[in-house]
Order: sequence, then C-alpha cells, then structure tokens
Amino acid sequence: MNMFLHELKAYRKSTIVWSISLVALVALFLSMFPSFSKDAEEFKQLLEGFPMELRKAIGLSVDSIATLLGFFSYAFLYIKLAGAIQAMNLGTSILSKETREKTADFLLTKPVTRQQIVTSKLLAALVSLVATNIVFTAATILIASIVADNDFSSKALLLVSITLFFIQIMFLALGILVSVVFPRIKSVISVSLGTVFGFFMLGMISSTTEDKGLRYLTPFNYFDSAFIVKNMAYENSFLIVEIIFILTAVTAVYYMYLKKDVHSV
Repeated sequence: MNMFLHELKAYRKSTIVWSISLVALVALFLSMFPSFSKDAEEFKQLLEGFPMELRKAIGLSVDSIATLLGFFSYAFLYIKLAGAIQAMNLGTSILSKETREKTADFLLTKPVTRQQIVTSKLLAALVSLVATNIVFTAATILIASIVADNDFSSKALLLVSITLFFIQIMFLALGILVSVVFPRIKSVISVSLGTVFGFFMLGMISSTTEDKGLRYLTPFNYFDSAFIVKNMAYENSFLIVEIIFILTAVTAVYYMYLKKDVHSV
C-alpha cells in the first residue's frame, strides 16, 4: 500500500497536467463548433473538394461534420493522440525509471516481492489514467451541452469519450512491456512519441483502405466513432483483441520482471 501511494503521489503532477491539457484540447475544438455549424453548408462544399482518401485519413465525414457528434468525432482523433502519448509515457517510465535512476537494487532490498512492485506501479498508473478520464469525460459532456445548438445523444457522446480510456490502457500495457524488454531506456519521451506517432500514422493509412485487417494493427482504429454513434455499441471483435493483447502483455511483464537480473549500482 505504501508503494502504491508513493507511486500515485509521484504521478500526481503529471496526471493534473495531462487532465488539464485534454480538457483544454476538447474545449478548444468544441468552442469552434457554434461558428462552424452556422456555415455548415459552405464547409461541406469545401470538404467535398478534398480527396476521399485524405478525408478518411484525417477522420472527416462530410455527412456528419455539421452535427455535434460528427464534429467531436473528427476532433477526437487528435485527442486520442494526446491521450495515447500520456499512457505510453506513463507505461514506459514506471519500471524503467528504477533502472535509469539506479534505484532498482535498493528497492528490491525492501521487504516486498517483485510481484508487489509491478502490481503497485501498475495500479498507480491505472488510477492515474482513470482520474484523467473522469475529468476529461465530465468536461466533454459539460462543454458539449453548452455549445450544442441542437439536441444530441449524451449516451453516444459518452460511449465515444470512454474509448479514450480503452486506447490508453492498450498503450499503457505496451509501454510497460517495452520498459521490461528494454529497461535501460535513456529517453522515455522519445520512445513514447516515436511509438505513438508510428501507430497514429499506421491508423491514418489503414483508414484509407478497405482492408479491415489493418485496423487490428493500431489501437487508434479499434473504436470507430461513426459506428459507435450509429449503433450505440462497440465492435466486439476489437474489444476481444484488446483484452487478449492487454492480458498477454501484462502476463509477459510479470513473467519477465520476476525472472530478470537486476544489476547493482
């Protein structure tokens, strides 16, 4: 418990900064909606001049862009990018920082098991992301209700917003796995940005094709906002793949961390 609270306190400042940043981002995008909706037809004509592949890559839908949910779905693409960076950075740092700061051998001399170390750090990171998403989701619904000029489905908005957490969990698991496989990471932010932007670009590429198989390669395309708004549900196949990936990654982390040698300072 002490280790969990210590880790939670260590992530407190980062959690606050990221929560404020995501809220500011959604506020910035949604504040544009009232002026955008007034000139919706002109914007639609402009967007129709864009190549179809480009529109798919950046998440633009001419048919729904004039609605609050459609506009949010477009903006949400970039909000997911920011959230993924937070999760990947968090996951990559929670175990590698002990090696990087040369405190791993000191930590392991304490009356705690390696399993307790991983569990405490993982739970602290998870709570940090949960707190971020509670703030983000509440702010999104509040801001949307203020700027909306017509009724919209709060349930659909909630379902879309929650997918940020699902994506972050995948990147958190990936980040922790990377930190165990490559414990001597010198620059966490470089690894995080490189990985996230790589998957983001892959997501943009897969969006321009009709090959559904490519969607399984990047977490950014696991939750299609248009599908969620239309069906008020998630695609089960992607949920199953996500669960399998997270369980596999976390299991691998525990196994490797319990078996690995820790070099003394």
